[in-house]
Amino acid sequence: MRRKVTKAIFPVAGMGTRFLPATKSVPKEIMTLVDRPLIQYAIDEAREAGIKEFIFVTSRGKSALEDYFDTNPQLEQSLRKKNKTELLNELKKTNMESGAIAYIRQHDALGLGHAVWCARRLIANEPFAVILPDDVIAAETSCLKQMVEAYEETGGNMVAAMEVPQEKAAAYGLLDVQEDMGSIVSVKGMVEKPEPESAPSNLAVIGRYILTPQVMRNLNAKKEGAGGEIQLTDAIAQEIEAGRDVFGYRFRGQRFDCGSKAGFLQATVAFGLARDELREELSGFLEEMVHMKKVAE
Repeated sequence: MRRKVTKAIFPVAGMGTRFLPATKSVPKEIMTLVDRPLIQYAIDEAREAGIKEFIFVTSRGKSALEDYFDTNPQLEQSLRKKNKTELLNELKKTNMESGAIAYIRQHDALGLGHAVWCARRLIANEPFAVILPDDVIAAETSCLKQMVEAYEETGGNMVAAMEVPQEKAAAYGLLDVQEDMGSIVSVKGMVEKPEPESAPSNLAVIGRYILTPQVMRNLNAKKEGAGGEIQLTDAIAQEIEAGRDVFGYRFRGQRFDCGSKAGFLQATVAFGLARDELREELSGFLEEMVHMKKVAE
């Protein structure tokens, strides 16, 4: 019987320099889309997928991220006294059960593969998920849950994939597809940030992975890849070379790159428009802005 995926690694050690000066004292992962921080979207997605243990790979200056998941009895008591039940329920979603969350320090910024490797002692011999909070995915069924359901059928290793325009190929790791089976593709190679003319496909890997423990063992070699960093894609590619299964999964949903300012703003607008209490006022404002721009032109 295939083991269930119950552990997830969240690499959150990055300094968030693209959002300076905001990230000088505030971890990027707790910057908010509407009224929820980026990390809450990732946690909610993981919970929906059945994840029970949450492993954060952090770095210096991330104490506010750790505090976010702690309880706040004084605030809860205040909301309870004021009968603000709805807010109290929202607040409780941010609490983590004792023992469910662990924090590992990544002392050196040596790449995503190194960040994942830092959590090796908490994974043992079992499959695990990796979630990059910068990639926020709006979906009726969470992206990771879709992948877990597919993984239960396929086993092996699985990466989330989406189609990208050819001119943007150099910004992603792309899949070399062996067989296209619709939502699932079997993979015969992975190419990190190729030139558009040499891209093997238009299927790009984005920040969701389900990996076998062998990938963690591959990372033990600490082999440097692109940019002198330890690349997670290289460790996954070793599985392909060894004849073991790697699949790409075309998820249903819209991905926002919240590691960029433009993507963060796009996500803010999209999630705002999805909220019943905000939609009318926000859409009216956006229409007014478009009209003012046309007049100005």
